[in-house]
Amino acid sequence: MAKLETRIAQLDPVWDRICNEARDAVSAEPLMGSLLHQGILHHATFERALAYRISMKLASEEMSEQILREIADEAFSEHPKLAGAARADLVAVLDRDPACHRLLQPLLFFKGYQAVQAYRLAHWLWLEGRKDLAYFIQMRVSEVFGIDIHPAAQIGKGIMIDHAHSIVIGETAVVGDNVSMLHSVTLGGTGKEDEDRHPKIGNGVLIGAGAKVLGNIRIGDNSRIAAGSVVLHDVPCCKTVAGVPARIVGDAGCDQPSVAMDQILHNNED
Repeated sequence: MAKLETRIAQLDPVWDRICNEARDAVSAEPLMGSLLHQGILHHATFERALAYRISMKLASEEMSEQILREIADEAFSEHPKLAGAARADLVAVLDRDPACHRLLQPLLFFKGYQAVQAYRLAHWLWLEGRKDLAYFIQMRVSEVFGIDIHPAAQIGKGIMIDHAHSIVIGETAVVGDNVSMLHSVTLGGTGKEDEDRHPKIGNGVLIGAGAKVLGNIRIGDNSRIAAGSVVLHDVPCCKTVAGVPARIVGDAGCDQPSVAMDQILHNNED
């Protein structure tokens, strides 16, 4: 198994780059050596390192690091798409966050990235019918990171959550691929209704800081939601909405708002 993992790692450019960055970091700051060896260089694959990091962050007196690590190892082994999504998220953070300069930074230090990967583990457990474990991980993610994502929510790949304070994503929410959101975003309901009650966010959407998107509404692909907006109705593709309540104020301004990360309302927008 160890030889197989080594061969896999040699074919994984993301993991190879992370390991090289970790070696450079140890040379630059020897006091970080223990953390970098335990968190990255001790592991043969990205999946093993990510399972270790998630388990270390979420462990408590109620659930040991070893048990959580075994759960995460099982998830990555049985559902390889989890690691594929984690890689896509990692590259998204590096590409879109100007404070991120190395791939190892989100893996080791960025709570938005770590919380999304823990959510992915909880979602896998939810789909496997292991709902109490999924709820436990949701609880620990909320306690540790200040981010509350229901394990039943559906979230695509290439996700970047910047700063990540006070993120709330409800049970029936759906988030597409390549979405970026900033801190204090809520994808919530509007009351006590059952069934499908949370927003459906399209691909390539940018959601600004403090925005609230409420109810079973659809946000079209490649649209922008301005910071502080309260969105209560559907938003067409490739539009910008702003205000309380939000209204359309112009086009999105580019083909991929979530990648451009441009949150400024320009002259053609009110």
